[in-house]
Amino acid sequence: MKKQYLIYAALLLAGIIIGWLIPRSSAAGEEGEGDKQKTTYTCSMDPQIKQDHPGKCPICGMDLIPMSSYTGESGVDPDAVMMSDEALALANVETEIVGGEIGAKEIRLFGKIQPDERLQQTQAAYVAGRIERLNVSAVGDVVGKGQTIAVIYSPELYTAAQELVAAMKIGNEQQRQLMTEAAKEKLRLLNMQQAQIDGIVKSGKASPYVAVKANTSGTVVSKEVSQGDYVKQGQPILRIANLSRVWAVFQAYESDLPFIKKGQTVRFSAEAMPGRSFDGRVSFVDPVLDGKTRTAGVRVVMNNPGGIFKPEMLVEGVAAASMKQYSEDIVVPKSAVLWTGKRSVVYVKDDTEEQPTFKLRTITLGPSLPDGYVVLEGLAEGEEIVTNGVFAVDASAQLEGKKSMMNND
Repeated sequence: MKKQYLIYAALLLAGIIIGWLIPRSSAAGEEGEGDKQKTTYTCSMDPQIKQDHPGKCPICGMDLIPMSSYTGESGVDPDAVMMSDEALALANVETEIVGGEIGAKEIRLFGKIQPDERLQQTQAAYVAGRIERLNVSAVGDVVGKGQTIAVIYSPELYTAAQELVAAMKIGNEQQRQLMTEAAKEKLRLLNMQQAQIDGIVKSGKASPYVAVKANTSGTVVSKEVSQGDYVKQGQPILRIANLSRVWAVFQAYESDLPFIKKGQTVRFSAEAMPGRSFDGRVSFVDPVLDGKTRTAGVRVVMNNPGGIFKPEMLVEGVAAASMKQYSEDIVVPKSAVLWTGKRSVVYVKDDTEEQPTFKLRTITLGPSLPDGYVVLEGLAEGEEIVTNGVFAVDASAQLEGKKSMMNND
């Protein structure tokens, strides 16, 4: 009986031990399975925030999104980012298949109206002296060709005129003709009009005054002297511009210069004439850049009936550039591109995976378009890229320690 009791006791003890071990093993298995299925939530803007339940980011207040559920299964690119449908919806991730035709590039130009330099004349003092009378009172006055714009008192001219009077009194006829002609030529070089010279010959009297005549018709755009000033020979008195034709001179950045050609149409408007637009053609592109602004002048010649265009008037224009040389390249939306300083990257969707999977790719950008960029290298037509929520995808890559815009080595 004693032996039998011992056997019963041993069996009872074994049952207790087995009963104790089975629940722990089951709990451990359930715990392990639970850990495997456990979801970590993070913020797309502040990836350092992590918690085991959904909610709001304590920093920015955005909704937390599930982290990628990639577990490193064989056959999946280790650099790819896998995201659940829920995470894509919360991050508002959108994709688009690249391709399509490239539209025209619009180049915005800013500038001002300037006088046509080929129709602009400088009225200078041909003799030194004092401005005895100035017939132009202010900038903006209109003058006609041949009009007297100033009278100069000139001792030098008076001396030359006296030489003519003296030459006419020489007794020897042959010598008188030679000296008279030489004196007349000297007065002509001093810009004395033939009528004034004939007046000296007829009256036999010299005059110290010389009239400065306008050599063109137009508007005074610059007044350099005032009445009573002393001037040197060749010193400018006035600048006169014929404003029947003007220049609209725009400034183009050096990155836009390859797309601006002579003969290209520019549509522009002026702040002084709201609601109106004007079309002109590029007649000249400055071959030298401004070292400070990194721009070059683009000239458009415009007729100016009624003087509607006034010098220094601000204008704003648009030139449409042909993109035929990029017809075989790809265009992507600007929202799809991440800039990292030295390079540009996009996220390309892997269509071979059932779960949404994206991989970082470096691309080479060409010209900028109004809503996108031309891609010279890195993408093929028909590939699908992320166009919205790119930062959320990149944040997921950073959280998992994969290639991203910050660590793509």
